[in-house]
Amino acid sequence: MTFSAFDREAMARALELAAHGLETAQPNPRVGCVIARDGRIVGEGWHARAGEAHAEVMALRAAGAAAAGATAYVTLEPCAHHGRTPPCVDALLQARVARVVFAVADPNPRVNGLGARQLRERGVQVESGLLAPEAEALNEGFFKRMRTGRPWVRVKIAMSLDGRTALANGESRWITAAAAREDVQRWRARSSAILTGVGTVLADDPRLDVRLSEPRNGPRPPLLRVVLDSRLRMPVEARLFAVPGEVMLVGVPPPPGLETAHALRLASLSRHATVVTLQADLCGRVSLPETLDLLGAREVNELWVEAGPRLAGALLAQWLVDELILYVAPKLLGPQARPLAELPELTRLQDAPGFVMMEARPIGADLRLRLRPDRQQLGHEPAMDRR
Repeated sequence: MTFSAFDREAMARALELAAHGLETAQPNPRVGCVIARDGRIVGEGWHARAGEAHAEVMALRAAGAAAAGATAYVTLEPCAHHGRTPPCVDALLQARVARVVFAVADPNPRVNGLGARQLRERGVQVESGLLAPEAEALNEGFFKRMRTGRPWVRVKIAMSLDGRTALANGESRWITAAAAREDVQRWRARSSAILTGVGTVLADDPRLDVRLSEPRNGPRPPLLRVVLDSRLRMPVEARLFAVPGEVMLVGVPPPPGLETAHALRLASLSRHATVVTLQADLCGRVSLPETLDLLGAREVNELWVEAGPRLAGALLAQWLVDELILYVAPKLLGPQARPLAELPELTRLQDAPGFVMMEARPIGADLRLRLRPDRQQLGHEPAMDRR
């Protein structure tokens, strides 16, 4: 399919608009829309928050009567079902647009292909595939959740040049400088939930909230904060409970003989958090695949993980990580300092997990690396694709 230069410019603008919802559209996808006719944009819109008007509706409102006979450029296939808001297909038909160009089909089983088909059946010219990779990249979490039932998992680690994350005594504040810490807040803000382990809570007592000096689209809803806590060791005075937003504790059934103590802890913690019991893995810890299934069912699109080397290593070893974000500080901590991740011992170099470098970018005095697992190199697919 051949698109004109103006088509590309209009869709690129729609993608810019979609990015306005980066921190607030969750659990919906980030979507932008441009209405144009005769080579001129007459309306623009983007989806800000769940329950509010979708991008197409906002753009049609801005275009008014000029939408009749115009082309609508949308970054995602228009929805054709009643969700929190009415179908966008109906709005486009009522506005009498002549042509709809969308970047990529909606992976939601309730939509996929239905929006395009309904528009064509009513005589609207429909074309797709324009800047599709860029549109999907903007919504990696939404696409993965719709396809697999699990969120897009990003693991963040701040480390020294020699790959260490804390001194031997546990001190880790601050390995990186202020600019990198502000950058972390941006990544938190675009995420649906933050995951950590109870060991990190006991050691650092973090808040795990979003603290931005300049929010992009007004204040965002509080993050869901998830703590893996097999034995319910979470202290009720933890700072997580003093910050607005839901805290979810994920544990496992108690060992024989400890049912009473477990019930008492459960009753105490349930006053502060949502407590969920999942199946234990072979080591007696919370099952990580089941945790991701749980969060997918909670409409978590992007999961941001800030944890110690044990949890980070477990996620990497089980091939449950979609993206690794490393902040590298220009300092050395020495061989006794704590490692980046605890992984099973390797006996062959070719078994070492490999990664593809997506980006290397200076952030103030530090370096941010974005990497993704090199699944081809390892010769097998990750666990998330073998469900």
